[in-house]
Amino acid sequence: MDRLALITREPAEEILTLKRLKAMLDEGVHIKHYIGFEISGLVHLGTGIISMQKVVDFQRAGVETTVFLADYHSWINKKLGGDLSTIRKVAGGYFKEALRQSIKALGGDPDRVNFVLGSELYDKLGVEYLTNLLKISSKVTLSRVRRSITIMGRKMGESLDFSQLLYVPMQVTDIFSQKVNLAHGGMDQRKAHVIAIDVGEKEFGYKPVAIHHHLLVGLKITQQAWEKILEARRTGKRDAFEEGVLDVKMSKSRPRSAIFIHDTYEQIKAKIRGAFCPMKVAELNPVMEIARYIIFWERKEPFIVVNKKKGTSRSFSTYRELEEAYVRGEVHPADLKEAVADELSRILDPIQKYFNEGPGKALLEEMGEIRITR
Repeated sequence: MDRLALITREPAEEILTLKRLKAMLDEGVHIKHYIGFEISGLVHLGTGIISMQKVVDFQRAGVETTVFLADYHSWINKKLGGDLSTIRKVAGGYFKEALRQSIKALGGDPDRVNFVLGSELYDKLGVEYLTNLLKISSKVTLSRVRRSITIMGRKMGESLDFSQLLYVPMQVTDIFSQKVNLAHGGMDQRKAHVIAIDVGEKEFGYKPVAIHHHLLVGLKITQQAWEKILEARRTGKRDAFEEGVLDVKMSKSRPRSAIFIHDTYEQIKAKIRGAFCPMKVAELNPVMEIARYIIFWERKEPFIVVNKKKGTSRSFSTYRELEEAYVRGEVHPADLKEAVADELSRILDPIQKYFNEGPGKALLEEMGEIRITR
């Protein structure tokens, strides 16, 4: 697979812009990537697998990859009880190791990823960072910042303290302070990246490319929320659609609706068996999304679904084949759930063993204590 195909393939969902990306590749520009994460709670499939799939793709395409551990952003957003020392401890311990193990399980090389702690970058840059922050802030209106707070997992109109208004300008400043020309994140991060594109050329001499990956739907989406989001998409109401997706995306704050990368086989089975899975509908179906974005990512062997009632089985070489059969009603949701749970457990097996039986066990136990006390 060539570099462009690796960089742009699923789970990538949007490239801003493809023209600039192609120009960078054609001109042999050194591509420096970054993806930033708040530090909070346990790592689920969206963070550990979907995000890191693209990091692995970028590695294979010869891109310099960086994971930004945003401790100050997490503090501003009151994660882990708003305790900065706890946030930093988790960032350099459990969270970093969870992403490293995810990269390894996906066939990437965690040692080739730069892990940067936000506060260490700020200490290093000093007044340069402040200068960059003021440059960006002077080009962004307060109303635009308020419209962009959805990147924090918060809704427009929600009450904020002043520090939270600094979140978006800081995120944009992180991009230019690290001289990043490929900003990466979930679709929920696009508003900050669009600001970076808008201010970049005039203030820093270049426009970064932004790549946004798909946000997995949480397992416990309700019928009402599902219908509301589909209606917003159908009628072209982008803000309503984006807010709806934020409400139902897989999130560590809704543990019964999320699968964590170190969940046991039994936990995965139980969660998927209880997942929303509308018959004959693939769109915004959380079980079908796991099949599409995780099980069929780089899949070489057929995916087998057993019909327990009839005692027969079907094999699918591509996700498209599975989707078409499911929409026709040829695959029952219960059989799909069993097959997806089994295959997902196989994919996550090395991560499960690392955190439940191996060196990561102490880190996971430590997270349990933090979650209880914070």
